[in-house]
Amino acid sequence: LLLRWRRRRGLWKKVKEAQQRQERSLVQMEKAARCFRVQHPSVNVVSILSLTLPELTKKLQDGSLPPEHVFYAYVGKALQMAIETNCITEYLQESESQFRKAKLTGKPGLLYGVPVSIKDSINCQGHDSTLGFVKNLNKPVAEDSVLVQVLRRQGAIPFVKTNVPLSLISYDCKNLIFGQTLNPLLYTRSPGGSTGGEGALIGGGGSILGFGTDVGGSLRFPAAFCGICTLKPTGNRLSKRGVISGIPGQKAVAAAVGPLAKDVESLALCMRALLCQDMFSLDSTVPPLPFNEEVYSSTQPLRIGYYETDFFTMPSPTMRRAVREAKQLLEDAGHTLVPFEIMDVDHVIFNFCVGGMFADGGASFLQKFKGELEKSGVRLLYLLAKCPNWLKTILSRLAKPFVPRFSGIVRSMRANTVDGVWSLHCEIEEFCHQFIAQWKKLNLDVMLCPMLGPALGVGYPGKLSVAVSYTMLYNALDFPAGVVPVTSVTDEDEEELKDYKGYFQDWWDRTLAKAFQGSVGLPVAVQCVALPWQEELCLRFMKELETL
Repeated sequence: LLLRWRRRRGLWKKVKEAQQRQERSLVQMEKAARCFRVQHPSVNVVSILSLTLPELTKKLQDGSLPPEHVFYAYVGKALQMAIETNCITEYLQESESQFRKAKLTGKPGLLYGVPVSIKDSINCQGHDSTLGFVKNLNKPVAEDSVLVQVLRRQGAIPFVKTNVPLSLISYDCKNLIFGQTLNPLLYTRSPGGSTGGEGALIGGGGSILGFGTDVGGSLRFPAAFCGICTLKPTGNRLSKRGVISGIPGQKAVAAAVGPLAKDVESLALCMRALLCQDMFSLDSTVPPLPFNEEVYSSTQPLRIGYYETDFFTMPSPTMRRAVREAKQLLEDAGHTLVPFEIMDVDHVIFNFCVGGMFADGGASFLQKFKGELEKSGVRLLYLLAKCPNWLKTILSRLAKPFVPRFSGIVRSMRANTVDGVWSLHCEIEEFCHQFIAQWKKLNLDVMLCPMLGPALGVGYPGKLSVAVSYTMLYNALDFPAGVVPVTSVTDEDEEELKDYKGYFQDWWDRTLAKAFQGSVGLPVAVQCVALPWQEELCLRFMKELETL
């Protein structure tokens, strides 16, 4: 007991030191922004912050806007958002010298002088990648991830790292070390996760471009909840070397690295910059596919599949209306909309996603929590992972008549055999081919899909793990999927929500109905999906929808 007490005391000391470092980071940011304001009182910060990424890069490259003006404008705004939402874990102080070095190089990169924010789990040399775990504190990484290396070569300036939920296997944004991040649009709401710090920072205007990861919606939830745009590419379109995964080694559900920004044109510019020779030579496992300008800039009418529900998670009234309104606008603009019958989502979620990610019965997931001080946000998964297979079988059978979804999750978390995992991978592959065959039979270019929204209250995502069905489907399929905000919650939607029952009328459905309440004015997005490796077509569709 004494040894355990001493060990826990040591861990709490590490947490306290990390929190003090976070506070010092904010003090450094405040000092840097204040010194700049004193030395350059005439700089119009508001006008700099109002520029879109394409406008900003043009001014930086033609020399009409000095990089230091842009840098300190965003340092000041990021500081404000950090104070309001607790989205930043660390200020990368070395970034202050980077734009000075950038001046000395030859031809400027596409992102020359652009300050960018980076998710905690993406390696930046000399800084921790904690994933919210105390054991990962004070372990600065030796090398930048390939993504950060390419960003630097393109002239971008990584200047802050942002908060994540413990373990990344959550779509909230809270951990013991850095605390809860809040939604900049309404502080009682979650910013989404696991890229929640990025969502809050960019949604509040503290960063013009950020980067995160997505294994079940971790880019798309923050974008949808905070009213911004994102693109989850095909799993290997951008390098994941030097990016820490929530469950390393699992191959059933494809993870991806992607950008977040206020608008689609910024995402397209970012992808142009990243899909370069540097990316392909630094990581030769990334296919050498440069950005296809012809596809992105095409004006040909599209043939678009759509559905309003996946029959697993009942959409909120605003989600359903978002798809209907988007469909109508697209039809009025000359595109063809075709109903798409979505099937077997429950099988995908239970067997492919839960069964694939926890094929070891949750052993590797549990290992990450060994010696940790808390399990916030993932307590249910943690407790289920701790159960032996025989107990999971009994729990699943007992729960089936009353809470079939809980029964499905428990059943899928049983430890599998090697033979069983191989069979599962074959089954996922076959499902993907069937989905593509259905897509091609309808001769579709892209798909319009619902996106969970509006933003749920703080703490609710941890209770509603089943609500990832709309996003996780496209990780299992490994299709590129983007998010565009298209509408906001109205009083009529709020009234209609009173009749929300859900498809299973279980505890999860009742909790989701509560989580949606009181959301008038909050944004709701849709998902835009394309076939694998067609990120440019996905962005073109997103741009079309955003313009309409």
